[in-house]
Amino acid sequence: MSKFSREIPYNDLPLLPPKADIETKSILRKTISAGRALAQLNGTLLNLPNPTLFLDTIYLQEAKASSEVENIITTNDELYKSLVADKKVENSATKEVLSYKEALWLGLEQIKKKPFITTNLCVKIVQCIKQNTASIRNTPGTTLSNKKGEVIYTPPTGEAIIREKLTNLEKFINEPARSAGGDETIDPLIKMALMHYQFEAIHPFSDGNGRTGRILLLLYLKLSGLLNTPAIYLSEYIIKNKVDYYKCLREVTENNDWENYILYMLDMIEETSTKGLDRLNKIVSTMTKTSGEIKAKLPKIYSRDLVEILFRLPYTKRQHLIDANIGNPKTVGNYLILLEETGFLTSVKVGKEKLYLNHRLLKVLEEK
Repeated sequence: MSKFSREIPYNDLPLLPPKADIETKSILRKTISAGRALAQLNGTLLNLPNPTLFLDTIYLQEAKASSEVENIITTNDELYKSLVADKKVENSATKEVLSYKEALWLGLEQIKKKPFITTNLCVKIVQCIKQNTASIRNTPGTTLSNKKGEVIYTPPTGEAIIREKLTNLEKFINEPARSAGGDETIDPLIKMALMHYQFEAIHPFSDGNGRTGRILLLLYLKLSGLLNTPAIYLSEYIIKNKVDYYKCLREVTENNDWENYILYMLDMIEETSTKGLDRLNKIVSTMTKTSGEIKAKLPKIYSRDLVEILFRLPYTKRQHLIDANIGNPKTVGNYLILLEETGFLTSVKVGKEKLYLNHRLLKVLEEK
């Protein structure tokens, strides 16, 4: 095998599983604590009266953070308004974030029908993110550079070679994986780290690889049964530790240092699960408190269904209440006016439309 060079296409990218020791004492210890944190989050989500209630909000936050990793920046306020309002989205960053969320939903729907991660699924996801007909890279000359313009990595080139690497990755993800030369199957969390590195190293698309790779992480957590509802903001951790993320990926490529990279990924799972659980508990307690206050101040309009709509996304509108059979247009219009008068909502005009902001929910979502 030729020595790795940053400027030469890495067609010698080794296939999975790696030949290195990927089950060191440090990794196995970290796997236990990361798995425990993830299991706690999973248990809390499963015990919610309506586990799907917060999904739109969570996936939108993940979409925003994942896009931010690629320097596509939008605000929470802009994002939530755009999702709810009928007005056409003009902001290109907001459009990209909304496309990411759509791609995540698409991936989840696809693995429901066919519980496998495949090359075709990756292509569908990237096409949804980019809103085009992109497929596997087939033109040479792709390089990754740092801010100084220096080439730091040249991924494999040639569609046949890229597809061959993806076929190996597909097999590794979907079949029971054993460590090189070992009889034991690889722990799913370690396997998740390995598949993520490999996808990013193959870099199969001209654009959208990072975002596609992060969606695959969520789909894998769902497929492996580690998180029944993949409601977790992994990208938030990567933004906070972006320098280390790219350094760890590079160290695997250049020095075969799997240990520090796997520890980084396990730490991401542990910290994100702990933070996600805390945020989820805050949303639930804010919702319970708000529910009690609406019941006390506005008993005639209170219903659990109404409160759930107010906590599905930070912004709501009359049509959402009508669609949920809360009442006819006039009735729900009056409900929203009363909720604003008593301080539960704040109305804003977007184009010709009136949206209502649940500022308590937005406050919890914006807490760092």
